[in-house]
Amino acid sequence: MNTVTVTTWHLEQTSPADLRPAAEPGGGVRIVRAEVPSPEFSRFLYASVGGDIRWTDRLSMSYAQWQEVLGRPGTETWVAYDRGTPAGYVELAGHDGGEVEIMYFGLIPAFRGRRIGGHLLTHGVRRAWDLADRTPGRAPTERVRVHTCSKDGAHAMDNYLHRGFRLFRTTTAEEENVPTPGPWPGAIA
Repeated sequence: MNTVTVTTWHLEQTSPADLRPAAEPGGGVRIVRAEVPSPEFSRFLYASVGGDIRWTDRLSMSYAQWQEVLGRPGTETWVAYDRGTPAGYVELAGHDGGEVEIMYFGLIPAFRGRRIGGHLLTHGVRRAWDLADRTPGRAPTERVRVHTCSKDGAHAMDNYLHRGFRLFRTTTAEEENVPTPGPWPGAIA
């Protein structure tokens, strides 16, 4: 089996005051919550953002599995649009004990390098801190966490650190070296 060494960095914020906001990119970028859980749309975002950086863990999920994940209380998807076109997204998952995890965050490749990522992450972190306001019976957020790894985009870690996240754990593991599927598995670019 062909393997690759993957380093994973776990980061956190423990107060809303930890957030260091990015500047807004301007030019018609807006961020909207996808309030109706849609496996089709979420899978499109997942494959489009993660196709070139080896996001594969959700590709084999069935429609029902996508529905179950997206329908959990405290799960939210926020989408950045550049002049009406989806540019990227952040998916939040509320956990017990006042913890919110940024499950997925990123931009579609054509929108990278345009200062949208910092703005989208800022918005996602703010929504993580006020998640209890939109989720009945949810305890106030006490911790926001995220992880990134050596397979992610080159600027992911810097973006998290610039937004005020602190590293609390690093792990290293051997993983199967899965070919990058791209946004259209089986298609030639």
